[in-house]
Amino acid sequence: MMAKKAETISLIDTFAEFKETKNIDRATLVSVLEESFRSVIAKLFGSDDNYDVIVNPDKGDFEIYRNRTVVADGEVKDDNREISLTEARQIDEDYEVGEEVSENVDFAKFGRRAILTLRQTLASKILELEHDSLYNKYKDRVGEIV
Repeated sequence: MMAKKAETISLIDTFAEFKETKNIDRATLVSVLEESFRSVIAKLFGSDDNYDVIVNPDKGDFEIYRNRTVVADGEVKDDNREISLTEARQIDEDYEVGEEVSENVDFAKFGRRAILTLRQTLASKILELEHDSLYNKYKDRVGEIV
C-alpha cells in the first residue's frame, strides 16, 4: 500500500515540476501531459484510441477512462477493448451486450515501469519545448551582438 502512495506522490511532484517550468503556457502543458499519458498507454496496449485522458494541472491530477464494448460471456477476444457481460454487470447491472462501458483506470496499477516511462516522456517533451522556446526567442536576432 505504501508503494502506491509514493507513486501517486511522485506523479504529483512531476506535475509540480512541469507546472513551474518557465515559458510553457497552460494549454501546452495540458496537451504535453495528455500526449505523454497516451504514449505510455499505447506502449502498454498497442493503441490508446479507446482511452480518454483528462488532465487537471491546477489540482495536479488526472483521470484515465478505458472504453470497452460489452460482449457475451466467453467471447472476449481482446481484454483491452472488450468486457464480458458478467464483468460489466459488476460495474452496473443494467449493461447489455453491445453497449460501451467507460471505467476509470488507476494509472498506478500499470506499475512502476509505466510511471517511470511517463516521467521520462514528460521530461524529454518539456526539454524539447524549452529548446524551442529559446530558439524562437533568438532566431530573429542572428547577426546581432547580444
